[in-house]
Amino acid sequence: MIRSIVSTAVAGLAGYAATKAVLRSRLRTQRDVVRTNHAGREVSLIEGPAVTAGLLAGGLLIEDPRQRAATLLATAAAGGLGAVDDFCESGSSKGLRGHLSALARGEITTGALKITGIPLAAIAAATILRSGAPRPGARGLADSLGSALGTGLGARKNDRAWYAAAADIVVTGGVIAGSANLFNLLDLRPGRALKTGALTLALTDHERRVSWSPSAAIAGATAAAWPEDLAGEVMLGDTGANALGAAIGVILAETASPGRRRLVLAVLAGLTLASEKVSFTSVIESTPGLREIDAFGREGV
Repeated sequence: MIRSIVSTAVAGLAGYAATKAVLRSRLRTQRDVVRTNHAGREVSLIEGPAVTAGLLAGGLLIEDPRQRAATLLATAAAGGLGAVDDFCESGSSKGLRGHLSALARGEITTGALKITGIPLAAIAAATILRSGAPRPGARGLADSLGSALGTGLGARKNDRAWYAAAADIVVTGGVIAGSANLFNLLDLRPGRALKTGALTLALTDHERRVSWSPSAAIAGATAAAWPEDLAGEVMLGDTGANALGAAIGVILAETASPGRRRLVLAVLAGLTLASEKVSFTSVIESTPGLREIDAFGREGV
């Protein structure tokens, strides 16, 4: 318990320190990291690399080696592919449908690289999480694979166990990738993605200590970026929003039961599909409660 508390505290401090260090670096003054936001103001995309650095620094303090590896992989891949889209953007396609349509025409955009690369990285991270973690009533993927190769009357049962383990990996990967994508969709106003992350962690079941260190890393990075993000001086961009969403997705996948993971995936898929037809900003601004939470701290920005 004491070790978990110490590692959690250090993870939070590491997330905060690394994020602040990048935010204060000379990189923020470079013209190629400056963009125009929704209000026509110039903002720096330095927050994305800064938050990603904070999440990775704090992620190094996660105690469980599988969860540490999965978190670092998902966060780094999501942030890295987001950075490609932020700083090397190609093509005029927008949104999930636009990038998939471009891909169908044989046009490989940076957005298409992101929407294919992040799910693949998420599946790899999910495989790391699930392969060595047998749970009551289910076998790990490695055990299931070995058992499925067996013969005799138990073969069919082993096959079912293999399919169940494989399905859980796909669902877990879907939660991680879906969360990364959702946070990217939310990063349209100052502070919105950070607030969503904070609220998600506040409502997450933290009874298992697996969520402590990664949550602290996210909290530390969020605290470091919060003032300038709310002021509209910096923005997460695809880099930070994807990385933040992926890190939170791993926490959701680790703290939820298989049934709840399927429910979370269904909600994420539904919101992603809805985003193609509905403006999240319009919904938020027309909904009492959500409107006030969204606007809190950024009056006039």
